[in-house]
Amino acid sequence: MDSREGDEQARSTAEAVARRSYGKLVAFLAARTRDVAAAEDALSEAFASALADWPQKGCPSNPEAWLLTVARRKMIDSFRGQRREISGEDLQLTVEGLSAAAIAAETPTQIPDQRLALMFVCAHPAIDAGIRAPLILQVILGLNAEAIASAFLMSPAAMGKRLVRAKEKIRQAGIPFRVPEPEELSGRLDAVLDAVYAAFAEGWSDPGGTDVARRDLTEEAMFLARLVTELLPAEPEALGLLALMLHAEARRRARRRADGEYVPLAEQDPALWDSQMIAEAEALLLRASALGTIGRYQLEGALQSAHVDRCRTGRANWAEVVRIYDALFALAGSPVVAINRALAVAELHGATAGLNAIEQVASDARLAEYQPYWAARAELLAKAGAHGEARQAYEIAIGLERDLAVRRFLQKRQSALEGR
Repeated sequence: MDSREGDEQARSTAEAVARRSYGKLVAFLAARTRDVAAAEDALSEAFASALADWPQKGCPSNPEAWLLTVARRKMIDSFRGQRREISGEDLQLTVEGLSAAAIAAETPTQIPDQRLALMFVCAHPAIDAGIRAPLILQVILGLNAEAIASAFLMSPAAMGKRLVRAKEKIRQAGIPFRVPEPEELSGRLDAVLDAVYAAFAEGWSDPGGTDVARRDLTEEAMFLARLVTELLPAEPEALGLLALMLHAEARRRARRRADGEYVPLAEQDPALWDSQMIAEAEALLLRASALGTIGRYQLEGALQSAHVDRCRTGRANWAEVVRIYDALFALAGSPVVAINRALAVAELHGATAGLNAIEQVASDARLAEYQPYWAARAELLAKAGAHGEARQAYEIAIGLERDLAVRRFLQKRQSALEGR
């Protein structure tokens, strides 16, 4: 194997491990130190070492174990170098917890999956509520501050600073690294579910499944959602979230034509949907509804269920959809919900009513660079006959859209307005 092949194989292996095991490795290391930032730094250095070592010596048969060993050594060296800042007893416990013997005793064949525990650590009440879900996304799923900031309508710089402060809070407060007791869950579960859904949404933004990183992210989010429902089978919102994700994932094959072009929901062929996933989602929603409390993800799942029913039967159910959006907006007050509600209102009462509804959130500064807002506004303006304004809104939506197929779809809609 020449050096170029060795470099490529090492890089490919490291990227695969990062997608597959980043969160698991960070969680395993952080469990022994309660220092998430130190675990991330050590793992980053271990990956750098791998890219230097593997091209020369070949990729190890168990790359995760190799990375864990190197990261462990780097963490020990780092903590010993900070001896003045760490008490002797704490340093001893940290070194013992990171020792090869301690790790080997726990990992005879594979690294235990402690991601769920770390997710609940990141959602601890000592952490500011607004940063809990973004922290989970970065620590467990390895998303960068820019991607996270986009999901939460915040600037990357502000998000980065808040993430750093949150990790320091975990270390300083000595937050226990464990899944909380049932009575402690109520204050933490929402952030965990929000993070899982944000990760799924980021992965789902690649409908064709051609982006390996995003495809893996979707699978990881589905795995974590199932993990939460297994841990908390009587939590209706956990069931609602998994149902919502299954409904969305069931339509993946229908969201692209054979030539790769984007297909909106109204034009999709229901025969291409995954009936097994839809049936599982409906069963989960039924289970959730029997538990007696309603929440955001159950309502989101109910919306998906209503869309499925309309597309399969041809029965117009927009009044039902608007009622669900009304309940969801009353619960969450999200501008994203308001945008989708406006589109449903337009289907029920006409484009002018939809425009009036979307105007209620038009002054929200967070929407200035939010592509779905401009795409929805363009669609409503076009239906209302305001073609000039619609073209301008489409222009902004096209400029903000990352997906080339969706961009072409919007460009076709915009071109259809020419001369009108």
